[in-house]
Amino acid sequence: MSADLLVLPPRLVLASHNAGKLVELEELMAPLGVAVVGAGTLGLPEPEETGDTYVANALLKAHAAARGSGLPALSDDSGLSVAALGGKPGIHSARWAGPERDFRLAMKKVEEALGDDPDRRASFHCVLALAWPDGSERVFEGCVDGHLEFPPRGGNGFGYDPIFVPDGGSRTFGEMAPAEKKAHNHRARAFARLLGAADFH
Repeated sequence: MSADLLVLPPRLVLASHNAGKLVELEELMAPLGVAVVGAGTLGLPEPEETGDTYVANALLKAHAAARGSGLPALSDDSGLSVAALGGKPGIHSARWAGPERDFRLAMKKVEEALGDDPDRRASFHCVLALAWPDGSERVFEGCVDGHLEFPPRGGNGFGYDPIFVPDGGSRTFGEMAPAEKKAHNHRARAFARLLGAADFH
């Protein structure tokens, strides 16, 4: 695999069991003519995220799905970093939601951890990793800065979207229609870098 040229495969596995991420990734891939299938549809187990960075966890998931399916795999590892909390929850963003993935609980934990701290700066980070069955890999990163607002607002999106307002905006990701969120969010920015490296000829 050339380090400079990314040739998108005709079919790949989306190495995620998160329904919200799957929808966003499927929508991003659809215009490219790439057929996608979710890891859960193939019965692939969700690997334990033992990495200590977004990149490490994204690669871990992508390689596991590529090995398990025999197909190229695209994974996402993303999270919310809160300045006043020293970057937490960060790579543990999903774990703050507990085993039931209850992000209302996770958002409450963030609010309680912040307390009266006036610093509400935060950022969403995303790493997209592409891995092939032969072990080759590519990584693309995206980030969006903003601030947190409580109580949560909006029923769109998923995860921490209802408390995150991107810089320059006044509404949370949870209040934005999917197309509007896609114009701002970290996953779309990482995907734009993937597209910038891709060959369509």
